[in-house]
Amino acid sequence: QKCIKTSCNVFVCFFQIMKQVPVRFDSKTLHIPAYSVEKLSSMQDMDWNNFLKRVCSLLDSVEKNTGAARSKLNLLYYLCTLAVHKEIASRLISSQLFPVLIQQLRAATNWDIRASVARVIGLLALHTSELGENVPISEAITLLTELIRENFRNSKLKQCFLPALGELLYLIASKEEKGEHPRECWAVPSAAYTVLMRCLREGVRLFHG
Repeated sequence: QKCIKTSCNVFVCFFQIMKQVPVRFDSKTLHIPAYSVEKLSSMQDMDWNNFLKRVCSLLDSVEKNTGAARSKLNLLYYLCTLAVHKEIASRLISSQLFPVLIQQLRAATNWDIRASVARVIGLLALHTSELGENVPISEAITLLTELIRENFRNSKLKQCFLPALGELLYLIASKEEKGEHPRECWAVPSAAYTVLMRCLREGVRLFHG
């Protein structure tokens, strides 16, 4: 696992060279209250669950037109601002939101939405301090691996999905290094390591010119 963790760490550091553009959301078109981190942290369970239900419902909606797609992107940008806070990231990744994000990553027709979903997933993996034993990490890794493999020659799409894959692999390796018993839903398919190493080799070649 140390080898895996080291490879993922190198991978994440390499892609930090390519800084992602900061995202900003528009609270006026968010369709849900733009709660602050402090407000969300102090919420009672009922209010928190109601908030999550509204978020999941909006993400599950179909992008029937450009306006609907923009609204969903705006919501994902809001989630990005929440996911950088450890307490909120830990609650979100172990909630019903994570399976919804996976479904959007699989089914969204808009590639900007898929890219933003991957960004949210990567941020959650990076900032979470706890991981529920039933979080379907394996499913997310498998899907990201497939998307990268299918779009390997599309550098723009690949760069959207690679950081999320690297963060998820690093998260699992970190948990196992701490002695946490590996869960079935945390299993990492061998294809993920194959794709990761292939991308690392290509990245090193590009980096050196």
